Amino acid sequence: MLQAIGHILPIALAVAISSVPIMATIVILLSPKGTKTALPFLIGWVLGIAVIVTLCTLSAQAIPAPRSDRRAATAIAVAAILVGIALVVVAIVEWRRGRRHPSDALPKWLASVDKLGPWSAFGIAFALNVRPKGLLLAIAAGLAIRAANLSVGQSAIVIAIYTVIGALTVAVPVIMSLVDRKGTEPRLLESKEWLAHNSVAVTSLIVLVIGVVIIGAGIANL
Repeated sequence: MLQAIGHILPIALAVAISSVPIMATIVILLSPKGTKTALPFLIGWVLGIAVIVTLCTLSAQAIPAPRSDRRAATAIAVAAILVGIALVVVAIVEWRRGRRHPSDALPKWLASVDKLGPWSAFGIAFALNVRPKGLLLAIAAGLAIRAANLSVGQSAIVIAIYTVIGALTVAVPVIMSLVDRKGTEPRLLESKEWLAHNSVAVTSLIVLVIGVVIIGAGIANL
């Protein structure tokens, strides 16, 4: 199980630093309805992470146990390499798109999240987990859990750790804002400005590195 935790930690970190849910959280918290919609948004984000990675882990069960068949271990490794390559491609595309169309303005849909109601905020947060990058990261985590050939209980623990780490960057500002809205607001404004300038470059770099790490791990397991 420790090996599986070690493999999913960098993947969960990539989920955590994804700029879109962080920016959406900040926009919601700075809105007049922030206290009403921030918590549903957090719940949707957490449940989305847990559900998607669980589904990916269950889907990976279609690959036979690696201890019983060397071909199965190879299949898992090849699948991980393909996911890693896809992540590298996504990172490069996002970076090039950001370079080609630099802008500090928020996308229209993101700029409007401050007008969402609680249920809409929940749905948007859940849906953010099925973006290509988020889905690829969940698949990579599911493959890592499957490769370790864990029991149901052990898999649940690893998934819980993955979910907690992935949700931290949304959970922390929400909790801080609920505890001390006025004191947190200046930090949120600073974070919003910084993310508007740097989010594409930072996120693309991290996803690129994680993709390379996943490719390397897959090659090592061939």
